[in-house]
Amino acid sequence: MNQYETVFIMTPVLSDQQMKETAEKFKGLLIEQGAEILNEESWGLKKMAYPIEKKSTGFYQLLEFKAEPQVIDKLEVAYRRDERVIRYLTVKLDKYAAQYAEKRRNLKAQKEN
Repeated sequence: MNQYETVFIMTPVLSDQQMKETAEKFKGLLIEQGAEILNEESWGLKKMAYPIEKKSTGFYQLLEFKAEPQVIDKLEVAYRRDERVIRYLTVKLDKYAAQYAEKRRNLKAQKEN
């Protein structure tokens, strides 16, 4: 199993409920395919560096997970089929990036406590 991180941007015209449903849909797809979710962050509505489909803002969502490589293909096909997702990026984390992500998670957990 490899460790991955995916960030996707959802269209800003969604309600909070629709945004959460979309994020849960992709999280559920990963779990269904046997992935282990390590971290999930909703970054909220942010301004983008350049307009995409004539939209200058979008809801950002991060998912960090461990999965087999073939799961990524299914996830990205689901992103392409969903009109609520305007951009996505999935990267495989090497050991240094995975260590950094773990430190970041721990720091976030400490701040919440």
